[in-house]
Amino acid sequence: MPVSPGLTDPQELETFLDGVMAAQLQAYHIPGATVSVVKDGELFFAKGYGYADFEKRIPVTADQTLFRPGSVSKLFTWTAVMQLVEQGQLDLNADVNAYLDFQIPATYPQPVTLAHLLTHTPGFENRNEGLFVRQAEDILPLRKYLGDYLPARIYPPGQVTAYSNYGTALAGYIVERVSGMAYEQYVEEYIFKPLEMNHSTFRRPLPPGLAENLAVGYSYANGAYQPQAEWVQPAPAGGLSSTATDMARFMIAHLQEGRYGDGVRILQESTAREMHRRQFTNDPRVNGWAYGFMEAELNGQRIIWHGGATYFFHSALVLLPEQNVGLFVSFNAIGGSVARQAFITAFLDHYYPVSRPPFPHPPADFEQRVGRYTGTYLETRHNQTGVEKLLALQSVVSVEAASNGALQITGIGFAWPESEISQWVEVEPFVFRKVEGDGSLIFLQDEQGNVTGLIDKNDPQVLYVKQAWYETASFHLPLLLGFGLWTNILCHIRIWWPSIAKTPYVPF
Repeated sequence: MPVSPGLTDPQELETFLDGVMAAQLQAYHIPGATVSVVKDGELFFAKGYGYADFEKRIPVTADQTLFRPGSVSKLFTWTAVMQLVEQGQLDLNADVNAYLDFQIPATYPQPVTLAHLLTHTPGFENRNEGLFVRQAEDILPLRKYLGDYLPARIYPPGQVTAYSNYGTALAGYIVERVSGMAYEQYVEEYIFKPLEMNHSTFRRPLPPGLAENLAVGYSYANGAYQPQAEWVQPAPAGGLSSTATDMARFMIAHLQEGRYGDGVRILQESTAREMHRRQFTNDPRVNGWAYGFMEAELNGQRIIWHGGATYFFHSALVLLPEQNVGLFVSFNAIGGSVARQAFITAFLDHYYPVSRPPFPHPPADFEQRVGRYTGTYLETRHNQTGVEKLLALQSVVSVEAASNGALQITGIGFAWPESEISQWVEVEPFVFRKVEGDGSLIFLQDEQGNVTGLIDKNDPQVLYVKQAWYETASFHLPLLLGFGLWTNILCHIRIWWPSIAKTPYVPF
């Protein structure tokens, strides 16, 4: 087994991370990043890397530069919800309609509850429309956003995970309704203030004193960085701006089961424990959701964490409760989507190393059974009723037989680490291990033994449902192209020979 240097010396950690960051910023074309590490209730390390503003050469500083951690923001929404639960103002098992001034449709007999929202199991379809805007002035009030972009319910609640930005925005609005104050104000009063997070805000645009310290987000093309503007419209789902040191205070509070410093609490101990334990899983063999936190098991460590991705900022907050250690990292460019996973993997391999098991040999009879696994799988997080449903045809996973007796999977980005093409070897029926890396796949089956779906052990956000041949993109795309061609023909017939058409022409 590799010998760990141990997370005992901040100077050793700085030396290690300096090397990791220098390599990653260069390899993934990222101007800047910010990092904080906490241990045993204290800030252990914090540092900025590279530039907050590349053009002006303004460096990142961990205690001043604000990054946009995207969906890591959701953890503040869930913390606010749990505060109101322990005060008796919210019931996790009540119909959310009891707290709203509009109605979530009764598509299924079972109502949507806050517990469903906390575990991303309300059954909403995915809607990306309206999630981002270019200017802060274009952001809608939360109530109007929720009314304008209400998604359809496509699964019974509590049945499967399908990550939902809308569900978190809905929870944030419930915080507003019950507390009697704006979401941004509530978080300031009951989370930021007690934790002394003085460089954090959900307000858009940012208030004076913070706005000038906001890092710029970048794309990279043709050897040059391009500054980009973006705002996540529903604040509770991804609207936070914060520094690495402020995020350290939030991590400390959760690792200390709601306590920060002497006499300061944002949650009662029992509430924090309930928030951190597993509440839902798609299968007992895989990790699942705590209340708002995702579970993972990496390098022998149980981790609760949340990632965050806007177009131009990519972040992660990772807690190792048994080690009383927390890690926050954020990058200000598109390349951070890969760097985030690589950074966390490097940290865990350095401080919590494990011996990788030898490469498993495929079972001798696997070729006889490979057909039960191959096919096309669609993730549960997709749109089913709107224009965006066309994109679902591209959001599929292809499982094929590889020449070496493994499965080759294309089109899936497993969380640890992300990969577009990966190979997996069967280690027991319906269970596969990644050929390179730390990962396991579980294939689900029905009572007859037919494969119905697959799950990544460390990614509880979605499961992937096996598609029948008539549900696949290869079947639908030719139909869509043909329908578009036929509609175009009808359009010309309608224009040049109106008498042939009995009904008004509706553009495709």
